[in-house]
Amino acid sequence: MTIIRQTIKHAIATSALAVSLLSFNALATSPAHPSGLNQNMITSQTYNASNYQIHEDSKMFPSPAEGMEQHILTLPPLDDEQNYMVEILIGQTKMVDCNKHGLTGELTQDSVKGWGYQFYRVNQITDGPSTMMACLELAKKEAFLQIPGNLKIRYDSRLPEVFYLPQGSEIRYRVWRVESIFNSSKLNAQ
Repeated sequence: MTIIRQTIKHAIATSALAVSLLSFNALATSPAHPSGLNQNMITSQTYNASNYQIHEDSKMFPSPAEGMEQHILTLPPLDDEQNYMVEILIGQTKMVDCNKHGLTGELTQDSVKGWGYQFYRVNQITDGPSTMMACLELAKKEAFLQIPGNLKIRYDSRLPEVFYLPQGSEIRYRVWRVESIFNSSKLNAQ
């Protein structure tokens, strides 16, 4: 009887640990810190025309227009920032069938008049190309679809990275770190 109780206690403890680990991972909103530790690194804020708030570090950027969202990514200072880049994917989460789906949208770069600070904009995102397979009775599933291409920007913690996207859009991001040194293709004189 005690072996059964110990087995049940062990199963409950293991299940509780698994649920807590999955919950922690589900709440993670930014990539692992470049040091390799699993901690939040980039913070993000999203505002639309009705809930817009002015913040000291982004007050020079325009407020979002009606039907648009302002996404602000704040990067914490790092040693040797020149060794890091941020990769940005822009898209939407949609219910899709078994076909491959895409979105269309054009990412443009603009600057704040009088300040020279850069920001990014996608004015419109629409359904893009899709394969046309017969999915029969397969259930639809939720998937992130992105507009064509991705954006890699230098890591710079001095200013936030600001994006204006149609409502219902999202940004996915991750940090890249240089793992090697530069090599040279210099011709050696003989």
